Amino acid sequence: MESKRASDLMIPLSEYPHMPYWFTLRQAMATLRSSRIEVQDKVSLPRAFLVFNEAYELLGIVRRRDILRGLEPHFLGSRSRGYRKLFDVKADPDLMELGNGKVQSRIRERAERPVGEVMQPIKVTLQHDDHLMTIIAAMVDNNLSMIPVLEDGSVVGVVRSVDVLDEVSKLVL
Repeated sequence: MESKRASDLMIPLSEYPHMPYWFTLRQAMATLRSSRIEVQDKVSLPRAFLVFNEAYELLGIVRRRDILRGLEPHFLGSRSRGYRKLFDVKADPDLMELGNGKVQSRIRERAERPVGEVMQPIKVTLQHDDHLMTIIAAMVDNNLSMIPVLEDGSVVGVVRSVDVLDEVSKLVL
């Protein structure tokens, strides 16, 4: 069996969720809820999407947990984490019920923030002709489950760890 390249394993950009940096967290959630990725008759839900600027240049990635972090009320968020550590207090999830709708209202407000505020920068990319072992090394060395694939400087798709592991299992099993 011939070893695969990134272009053989990638999901084309046209089939992977992506959006401009000015889309809101609400739009991102709607996109993730409605997106399905089909690879070799297997359907999965995306865990993240790519973020682009006006010139369709890749800016970053937004994962599910980035959206959740962006929605988190400040009293549960990173500003109070130091206090929670200092006093060894955990936030009670039932506090949501105490706000009489104020917390839910605040989350809805925060959902109108642009995804550009919560996206993570892209630190690693692959070239379309990168070998399977290069892909594995990039994923393992950088603790990534998805890496964008470039051809001539433009994003053409993404390679996911689930698809890489599937390919490796064909070699091993």
